[in-house]
Amino acid sequence: MASKKEGSTILEALHAGIREAMTEDERVFIIGEDVGRYGGAFKVTEGLLDEFGKDRVVDTPISEAAIAGAACGAALMGMKPIAEFQFIDFISNGFDILTNYAAKSRYRGCGSIGAVFRGPCGSGVRGGPFHSLNAEAFFLNTAGLKMVEPSTAYDAKGLIRAAIDDPDPVLVFEHKKLYRMPRLRENLPDEAYRVEIGKARVAREGEDLSIITFGAQTLNALDAAERIQEEDGRSVEVIDLRTLAPMDKEAILATVRKTNRVIILHEASITGGIGGEISAIIAEEAFEWLDAPVIRIASIDSPVPFAPDLEDYYLPSLDEIVEGCRKVLKY
Repeated sequence: MASKKEGSTILEALHAGIREAMTEDERVFIIGEDVGRYGGAFKVTEGLLDEFGKDRVVDTPISEAAIAGAACGAALMGMKPIAEFQFIDFISNGFDILTNYAAKSRYRGCGSIGAVFRGPCGSGVRGGPFHSLNAEAFFLNTAGLKMVEPSTAYDAKGLIRAAIDDPDPVLVFEHKKLYRMPRLRENLPDEAYRVEIGKARVAREGEDLSIITFGAQTLNALDAAERIQEEDGRSVEVIDLRTLAPMDKEAILATVRKTNRVIILHEASITGGIGGEISAIIAEEAFEWLDAPVIRIASIDSPVPFAPDLEDYYLPSLDEIVEGCRKVLKY
């Protein structure tokens, strides 16, 4: 999947990372619906069937429970499966396998499940209520699962390689709106590399306010920071978590101590969302550093609408984030 333009998209970076791992280690294989001849719903696995054959690129029936279960069994036998959920919404059909088996297998002494469970997530592409989920909060309360979500091409390739290497089950959420976004094209190193699971990145340095976020909302945060800089002359730091479990607590606390003002931004509905856990960390371990209330900005408590105007209303908007920044900066 060679890019016709300079630099790699997130989709191409994921493809390259998977292909690289399959080339290096014959134990790595792909399993999922339409991952073979069709190349995946979004073409992440395009061409890999021809290169590696049907024993390593396995098309399955429409059964996410079977995909998750087969991946767990293969991992116990020493293989390195990469299981694709065609849309992350349908990971719910594999929820029992992931939470009651994969997450607990090592703890029970049955062996670790070194498997990757990946798929497209996210709203903003007019996918409606059944193809737009952000599922991170579903799994945050399950010890034993790791979760990552890249927002750059560099991180996409590095995190998928780290996830494949990891001895424990890793959920890789890939925001579908970012897959082919031109602004995210970047030149990647020729040599293999990994991005460490559990480490956030500072996407933009700032002094006056921190926005803690991940995934597609990282771009909204960066755009809001740019507008605040231009209009108000204040500098906003943007922290891209990259890993949602285990969360980089030190990076969260460090940015609070630095700027003393915080906005937590995510795309899933606000009630029960991952922002609540970040808020708790700040309240318990960095309250004395705050000069203003912590604000959470997220989607409203509703299924994702299909109508474009309603979906835009449902999602956090750039104007809403900018207004939140101004509110916090008044303190």
